[in-house]
Amino acid sequence: MIHEVDEVLRALFRTDVLEGAQIAVVFDAPTREWAAKVNAPTINLYLYDIREDMRLRERGLHNEYDARGVVVARRRPPRFFKLSYLITAWTKRPEDEHRLLSSLLACLLRHESLPSERLTGALADIGVAVPMTVALPPPEDRSFADVWSALGGELKPSLDLVVSVPVTESPVYPVGPPVTDEGLRLGFTDHDPQGPPAGSTARERTPAGAELPIYGRQPGRPDPAAREPGTGEPGAGTSPGAERRRQAGIGRRISEERRG
Repeated sequence: MIHEVDEVLRALFRTDVLEGAQIAVVFDAPTREWAAKVNAPTINLYLYDIREDMRLRERGLHNEYDARGVVVARRRPPRFFKLSYLITAWTKRPEDEHRLLSSLLACLLRHESLPSERLTGALADIGVAVPMTVALPPPEDRSFADVWSALGGELKPSLDLVVSVPVTESPVYPVGPPVTDEGLRLGFTDHDPQGPPAGSTARERTPAGAELPIYGRQPGRPDPAAREPGTGEPGAGTSPGAERRRQAGIGRRISEERRG
């Protein structure tokens, strides 16, 4: 990804800023030793920092579909990494350097992201915008003076360009087959509210002739709608609604049928 961003920036500056001028575009570290060897007008884009852009991190998983539109896998969304470039101009006269920096700044301000028509390779395949910012204040944990001190050079006018690059390298999680209407089918039928005898399981015969268990009451557990023996009164814990259903002789039960 990094080398592809380098090529996009180089092509953008050569086309929109330099317009055929004999000015080199390099990515070297602007150290004191390197500066002493510069003998021609040069634009330097030094990549000095790489870190994740936490503001653009997404949660969850993205679906991957086949030609039928069925989900076949899931993967994590892209993670964006900030590539920070220190842009400097090197000529024999400071006025010429300032003119170059002005042209570079105007070019970058015309774009909120890398031009999509210039993206190549993996950047073009992802199909996601590559945002960039220029000349923003540095973060609190870093200053440009510290960058120059680390390079061993003298402080020089520069532009700070930050490009947020999407990276899609992540584990792929295959998914199971799609759910169909074949298999277990649930339905409701009327039944005797007294239920099956204690310790037994009610069963129902399907149209195919198979006997399947009927769920809705734990086997062996007393029916709360049953009457107390010898009293004719509802048992303990019986609700009025259950008693009315018992008197009406209507109940509901859940049955299952497995289709072949």
